[in-house]
Amino acid sequence: MIRYQLRCSAGHEFEGWFPGSSAFERQAESGLLSCPQCGVTKVERALMAPAVHTGGGMPAPVEQEAAPPATPPGHASAGVPDAMIALLQKMRETIEEHCEDVGDRFAEEALSMHRGESEARSIYGNMTAHERAELDEEGVDVQLIPWVRRADS
Repeated sequence: MIRYQLRCSAGHEFEGWFPGSSAFERQAESGLLSCPQCGVTKVERALMAPAVHTGGGMPAPVEQEAAPPATPPGHASAGVPDAMIALLQKMRETIEEHCEDVGDRFAEEALSMHRGESEARSIYGNMTAHERAELDEEGVDVQLIPWVRRADS
């Protein structure tokens, strides 16, 4: 995975994670990337400072927004750091706000868009391991995202 600092045409900066630079290029050219703040789909890579570890201990922690309360024991995400849960919750919120939930039709819809049979749009949903293998064989670029509880639940 590669992390890029991104900037929309309105000047908002945010980060995105991609399997490689070609995945970023394909998604950007197809208009599949959008700014989480304003929804603009003209997105490009911004300048990034390199991550340099000079040794001698851990790097200074990066300030994050306040994390939600600790995950209850026995919850599906128990044992995952609260800051990571908070980021995954924000990701879920953004996906639910900007993408269409196609449920169990995810693989069918993704394949239809890939083949040009339906209009390209941002979707999310469920798929089986068998459907994932079929999408891989067809060259459909999809991402599995850990689906954590909502921040407000």
